[in-house]
Amino acid sequence: MIDFSPLHILAIALVFFLAGAVKGVTGMGLPTVAMGLLGVIMPPVGAAALLIAPSFVTNVWQLFSGPSFAALASRLWLMMLGIAAGAIAGARLLTSDAARWTTMGLGAALTIYAGISLLAWRWSVPAHMERRLSPFIGLATGVITGGTGVFVIPAVPYLQALDLDKEDLIQALGLSFTVSTIALAIGLAGNGAFQFGNIDASALAIAPALLGMGLGQRIRQRVSPAAFRRWFLIGLLLLGLQLVLRPLL
Repeated sequence: MIDFSPLHILAIALVFFLAGAVKGVTGMGLPTVAMGLLGVIMPPVGAAALLIAPSFVTNVWQLFSGPSFAALASRLWLMMLGIAAGAIAGARLLTSDAARWTTMGLGAALTIYAGISLLAWRWSVPAHMERRLSPFIGLATGVITGGTGVFVIPAVPYLQALDLDKEDLIQALGLSFTVSTIALAIGLAGNGAFQFGNIDASALAIAPALLGMGLGQRIRQRVSPAAFRRWFLIGLLLLGLQLVLRPLL
C-alpha cells in the first residue's frame, strides 16, 4: 500500500516535519497538511495510516496542556461520541477501491476549510442550541474524517463558534483531534488498513513531526502568526484544488 523506498521515506519525513512546523506556529494543521501533501504521492488511505501515531502524540500533548479537560469533556461528550461513530463508519469510504473519489473528497475538504478560514467566516452558537447541534456536528466531522483523513470540518468552525476562551479552545481542539485520531485508527483497522501491532512506519513520523513543532514554536516568536496562517491557507487552498482536479485530468 505504501512505497518505502529511500526517496519516499525522505519525502514522508519532510512532509511531517513541515506539518509539525505548521502546527507549532498555528496550533493546528498537522493532519490537514500531512494528508494534503501525502495525498500527492500516495492513496489517501495510506496517508491516513501514516498519520495515526504522530497525530495521536501531538494531539494528546495539546489536549493535556490546558486546565479544563474534565469540564470540556463533560460539555462536549455528545460531539465526541458523534465523531467516534462517524469516523469508524466513514473509514469504509477511505478503505474502499474508489481512490479517485477519496482523493477528490480530500481535496474538497481542504479547499472548503481553507476558503472558510480565508474569508474569516464566523458564526455563533446560542447556548440553548449547543446540546442539540453537538452530536450532528460530531457525526458530520467523523464521517468526513473517516472518508478523507481530515479532522477539521465542521468541528473547528463549530468549536470557534462556542466562544471558548483561547486556552479552552486549544484544549477543545486537542480533544476533538484526539478522539478523531483514535476513531480513525479503529475504523482503518476494522477495514484491514491499519495494524495496531505493526505501527513502525507511523511511529517513524513522530520524530520529524515533533522537530517541526519545535521549529514552528520558534518561528511563531519571530513572525506574525496571522501572516503565516494566511499564506498557509492560500497554499492549502491551491493544494486542495489540485487534488480535486487531478482525477479529472
